[in-house]
Amino acid sequence: MNYKLIALIVLAVSFLYRSLLNLVRYRSAGNPVPENVRDVYDADTYAKWRRYHAEKCRLALVTDAVTLAVELALIWTDLYAAFAGLFPDTPFMRMLAVLLLNGLSELVTLPVSYYDTMVIEARYGFNRTTRGTFAADTVKELVISLALMTAIGALMMVTHMALGDNMIFVLAGALTLLVLGIAFLYPYFGRIFNRFTPLEEGELRDRLTELLGRHGYTVRAIQVMDASRRSTKSNAYFSGFGKTKTIVLYDTLVKAMTTDEICAVFAHEMGHGLHRDTLKNQVISFVQMLLLATLAFLTLRTEALFPDFGFEGVNYGFALVLIMMEFSLISPLFGLAANALSRRAEFRADAQAVKEGYGPALVTALKKLARENFAELAPSPLLVLLEYSHPPLSERIRAINGRTKR
Repeated sequence: MNYKLIALIVLAVSFLYRSLLNLVRYRSAGNPVPENVRDVYDADTYAKWRRYHAEKCRLALVTDAVTLAVELALIWTDLYAAFAGLFPDTPFMRMLAVLLLNGLSELVTLPVSYYDTMVIEARYGFNRTTRGTFAADTVKELVISLALMTAIGALMMVTHMALGDNMIFVLAGALTLLVLGIAFLYPYFGRIFNRFTPLEEGELRDRLTELLGRHGYTVRAIQVMDASRRSTKSNAYFSGFGKTKTIVLYDTLVKAMTTDEICAVFAHEMGHGLHRDTLKNQVISFVQMLLLATLAFLTLRTEALFPDFGFEGVNYGFALVLIMMEFSLISPLFGLAANALSRRAEFRADAQAVKEGYGPALVTALKKLARENFAELAPSPLLVLLEYSHPPLSERIRAINGRTKR
């Protein structure tokens, strides 16, 4: 069996799938805008959004094409094996060599990323990133990505060497613990890129604390993140496990929204906690890790495939590269189910905000978020089905208004 040819076909099929979705996304800009969200953009702003949307779609196609060309070249020329041969002949060092080359190969798309941030985002008034910040972020992201991939590869190597064909559930459990650990450390990772300051005393802080405390949540801290250093776009999120939470507000959000609107956003987030959506996401994450562990098992037990790519035996770094390629074929099916569950969870969380008395405020908050983030108002139903973890804005507003009236 020609495993190299199969790998090349998998890369091409994945590229074709992404390109078709991108075409659907591009064409959806012509869809009629639902009545209940027509006030998000005025005519001039919507024309501006369509130009922005078209540029982003074209750039995504270029990015995917460049990435495909690099991946095909690395696979076709056996460059992974040649580069690994320059490192000491130990399983870990040969694995590290492949992962290092894989990480460095992503720098080929750096000019495209630079153009996206410094030209397109700047052209439409979103970018505030300086060249120095862009360069620093690129280095930090490369280091973090390499560290994460090395940790995953090391887990796979250790479990396979110790357990052989019995590795699946142990590896899935270890990967799940790694994901949970990253989620736990996420606030600390955030400090690598941004500065956080406590929200000043006042009505907003008191109302957020009271809102969560009413349902037994303890607020560890309420912090404001300096998102405006990089972009004008807004967001907010919870971090932390259990009922002890840290609230993080983008400084752009604090400036753009009223107190009622910010409370509405966090009533929604609290709804996720009350419905144990985080726990459900952890179960979904374990299923995903189990799929990856199964692919690892199937890849590593097929030792005959490695010589087709220039390796003398199993290379755990290259096995991880192959696993990511294999997962790209099944991830659309996995995402189909996971995103459907996520959209249902978003409707439930919106309903909690309505129950707290913030229905109208949530509607105006969502519209502001859509406007500030240049969101798509009339996405293709196919795109929603396959890719959207959140329902389209018009559907959320329709459900919120219906619950508010009831």
